[in-house]
Amino acid sequence: ELPPSHFPASRAAAVALGYLRYLRGGPGRGLELRELRRARRQDIDDVGHKYYLELELEDVLDKGRTVSCTAEVLYPLGSKTSAPDVQVTVQGELRSTEEADQEFYNRIRSLEKELEAENIPDSHGNVPPELEPIHLLAWVASGFLIWQNSTENTKFHLAQVKHVKQVKRSDEDLQFDYVLLLHEMVSQEVLPWQVTVLWHPRRGARVSQS
Repeated sequence: ELPPSHFPASRAAAVALGYLRYLRGGPGRGLELRELRRARRQDIDDVGHKYYLELELEDVLDKGRTVSCTAEVLYPLGSKTSAPDVQVTVQGELRSTEEADQEFYNRIRSLEKELEAENIPDSHGNVPPELEPIHLLAWVASGFLIWQNSTENTKFHLAQVKHVKQVKRSDEDLQFDYVLLLHEMVSQEVLPWQVTVLWHPRRGARVSQS
């Protein structure tokens, strides 16, 4: 057993949350960790360290409701290149985002000029309401980056969307090219990442990084 406040436990929780944001997040849902309830670590010979976590999550757009989640995060031994292996199970229902997703999709599709914005949130921590879905899609993208690039000794957090530009496509997907600033809490470095997000209300988000 590890105390939930223990650094390795909170780092594994950040990976599990990132993975879940990538999997279940979108322009109408932003998952946040409300509480890490329990954590334990197992050292598996010749494989790596595995963390078992019990989390309580909330949706920033639906503050009153929380869901429980169990997660397993396995850091492969000695590997700097392969992502942690994450398995998550959500207990309870997340609220439906179907209507909000469709509304956002129609709004972006009807823009005469491609959307472009920078510095979300601004230096006072404010996100303009019309850019909130763009910010939440950045959470999805950063979730993917955090999952893919974390090791047992890192803890990444999305600091800011430095820049985002919509790219017109011939198919039905929406495409946004982001420059995200990720804050690495252990080294205190702030790292810029370029990432492309394709999103469609029926298919969800797909992310590719460079």
